[in-house]
Amino acid sequence: MLLLASGLVFSHTSFGQDSNRPNIVFIFTDDHCQQALSAYDPSRMTTPNMDRIAEQGMKFNRCYVTNAICGPSRAVIQTGKHSHLNGFMVNGIIFDGNQQTFPKLLQKAGYQTAVVGKWHLASTPQGYDHFDVLIGQGPYYNPPMRTRDSSGEVVTREHTGYTTDIITDKTMDWLKNGREDGKPFMLMYQHKAPHRNWQPGPKYLTWLDDVTIPEPETLYDDYSTRATPAYEQAMEIKTHLNERDLKLTAPPNLTSNQLAEWSAAYDPKNEAYLNNKDRMSEKEIIQWKYQRYVKDYLRTVKSVDDGIGEVLDYLDESGLAENTIVIYSSDQGWYLGEHGWFDKRWMYEESLKTPLLVKWSGVVEAGSINNDIVSNLDFAQTFLDLAGVRSPSDMQGSSMVPIFKGKTPLNWRNSFYYHYYEFPGGHSVARHCGVTNGKHKLIHYYQKGEWELFDIEKDPSELNNVYDNPEYASIVKSLNRELNQLRKQYQVPDDDPDFQKLREEARAKRRRGEI
Repeated sequence: MLLLASGLVFSHTSFGQDSNRPNIVFIFTDDHCQQALSAYDPSRMTTPNMDRIAEQGMKFNRCYVTNAICGPSRAVIQTGKHSHLNGFMVNGIIFDGNQQTFPKLLQKAGYQTAVVGKWHLASTPQGYDHFDVLIGQGPYYNPPMRTRDSSGEVVTREHTGYTTDIITDKTMDWLKNGREDGKPFMLMYQHKAPHRNWQPGPKYLTWLDDVTIPEPETLYDDYSTRATPAYEQAMEIKTHLNERDLKLTAPPNLTSNQLAEWSAAYDPKNEAYLNNKDRMSEKEIIQWKYQRYVKDYLRTVKSVDDGIGEVLDYLDESGLAENTIVIYSSDQGWYLGEHGWFDKRWMYEESLKTPLLVKWSGVVEAGSINNDIVSNLDFAQTFLDLAGVRSPSDMQGSSMVPIFKGKTPLNWRNSFYYHYYEFPGGHSVARHCGVTNGKHKLIHYYQKGEWELFDIEKDPSELNNVYDNPEYASIVKSLNRELNQLRKQYQVPDDDPDFQKLREEARAKRRRGEI
């Protein structure tokens, strides 16, 4: 017997046999790179709780994002569609929550759904039985958050404390008190950290003070062997970190007690730097900025890791872990000084790749490593497959469930399409699209008519553009053909919309109180 709902087909056995349908805990951070997760790279810090997921499950080495920027990445996950189809291509516009999303489909299939923490899609979350989310980007301390009250009205509530800890506390409260026992659930536990400007929590304000973090080999990159967008950006540690980024100015929204702790930690360090700055060389100043920036970034990650430990412990102690799949990821990767940069946006490896760790007791082999090309485009269909829900035909990814079971489908993708739209915009990264097969990468800066080709196996740091090298002519031709095929497959239009107009419309709606 089949039950039809909104064009979907659910098997009869997917209802009434909830014990066979796993709970889903999706842990998500903002701007967390593989270089700051010790299961991938232990050279900067240890993340024992994230590592627990890898040790008890599978680590993915090549999880690529379709558009390396916060809101668009989240919209892709909600819809299982590329940015140009879900309508959320750049930050500053409004996600159309009325469209088809995976949480709505899970609700129809009998799942409880909840999202706690960073949302960053402007519109009110739809498809969730419970939401408690930051407003916009949200501050690191004392965040206002939006939720529904007992009458169902959307309300804003103020909080005092460190945002990472507050999000964890709210997540734990829903797990313990907010859900219905015996009914499967999907929980999105989503952190602001480690997004700019990397404000550490009270516990870690002085952690790493006595440590020197290794510098990446490309910290002093001069971009001389790349296309012009590489040196036209505005995301260099040398030039573009401001006083608040560097903690030379305290956050403006701290309570008196928080400010006292903050000042006790930063004032002596700042005084030492300011007293010596005039005698420091340009390189020494870059080195100081790098250490300040990267340590604060790592400090925010450390608090996230602590919170993840609390959730994992509860799942184990409550017995929920036996039938709960835990997935850890981030909205994109990030630059920890590679190419002299902070931020994301590029199709270069550091921001194209995001962490992905998955544990599922009795299904995913503990300590396994996967090198398939997977993506945030696949998450929605994966969640639906876990719940026994057939994916809508207009979703564009593929379920990773077979891969979790160690059985990669024969027709799994061997190339990947990327598209970044936000120019003009923050950090002045040119619009570009491209294709990679994990060995070579072709990037087209289409507004400028410039191209880059990288031989990733020979040049993993992507320092040498070989697009015009005759030895690579056949690879350029092959990848260009693949790029055009993927654009056709994903229904990519030839022209970008007017993003400035979309942003102005969003601002007008905010002024009118419509969002």
